[in-house]
Amino acid sequence: MVDLEALVSDWGIGPALAVAGLLAGLFFGFMAQRSQFCLRAAVVEFVSRAYGRKLAIWLLAFGSTILVLQGLVAAGQVDLAGIRALESRGSLSGAALGGLMFGIGMVLARGCASRLLVLSATGNMRALVTGLVFVVTAQAAWQGALEPLRIALSELWTIEGGPSRDWMAQLGGGSAGRLGFAGLWFSAALVFAWRGKVGLWGWIGGMGAGLSVALAYLLSAQIGMAAMETGTARGITFSGPSAELLMRVLAPNNRPPGFDTLLVPGVFVGSALGALLAGEWRLTVFDTRSGMMRYMVGAVLMGFGSIMAGGCAVGAGISGGAIFSVTAWLALLGMWLGAGATHLLLDEPKPTGLDLPAGLDPAPAS
Repeated sequence: MVDLEALVSDWGIGPALAVAGLLAGLFFGFMAQRSQFCLRAAVVEFVSRAYGRKLAIWLLAFGSTILVLQGLVAAGQVDLAGIRALESRGSLSGAALGGLMFGIGMVLARGCASRLLVLSATGNMRALVTGLVFVVTAQAAWQGALEPLRIALSELWTIEGGPSRDWMAQLGGGSAGRLGFAGLWFSAALVFAWRGKVGLWGWIGGMGAGLSVALAYLLSAQIGMAAMETGTARGITFSGPSAELLMRVLAPNNRPPGFDTLLVPGVFVGSALGALLAGEWRLTVFDTRSGMMRYMVGAVLMGFGSIMAGGCAVGAGISGGAIFSVTAWLALLGMWLGAGATHLLLDEPKPTGLDLPAGLDPAPAS
């Protein structure tokens, strides 16, 4: 058993949180790569009425996160007091508009932010370049040229922090209600996974990806408790940590380390390890069939949208959704609607009665 108090005393809370982020990232990256976890793929199956393994894997990840995290909260192992996703003032307009933009973008880029990071670690240069554009745009929206526009849109409709940002608290649901909801969601995920004939790694990787988010909350919260600080608990997200990593690479940065510092490198290494062990590492580049413009437009929409929404498909959608944040659920709804509509308009095969020549088939998903 690790003595967290001694660890924090010897290293300091910042380095301890950085190591926690690295461990959670390694776990998430490996599980996400092995299971092919991706929100875009789940939405595509849903709107196409396929209801297959990709939808089931996403549901398993989300259900596992909610069930385990709420169990940890009920057991007193995770303290959510003081965390920004619930305590600070939030933006409903930012969540709605940002979620829609992110959803549109991830269909154009053929992958959400987490999927792009995972794919880039497996040799996919399309995902790597698209991910870099996503990160630069996210930084511009956070503290750059796009910040005034982001603030203006976010201020259109706001909500105060505290219980008003917790929709389960608004409904009067205590620990029993939260655990009951989590249990129902996870049970539904099990049904979808069974009917979708999910393979072994789909089960392991899907639930493992969700458990890695709960692990992030547990490690960061326990380190905060050892240091007698509140507000340290956090899940996994990629927009903010990716932008922070970019700035640390490009310029001297005196900001102390924290949970986000090694999260993205951890995911990258975990994904690469999973691909290498499975023999799935291969170089993939842009070509005339895949195109490039739609990826770049999608990356810009995702980068701006993720900062507006308060996180990406994993950050807002799963990490925020698992703690019943109103803005996170609104952002997640926007992601589903934006992605579903975009897929139906651009990528869903149209019944024409004619078969397209092989060279004109839509480019495959990344």
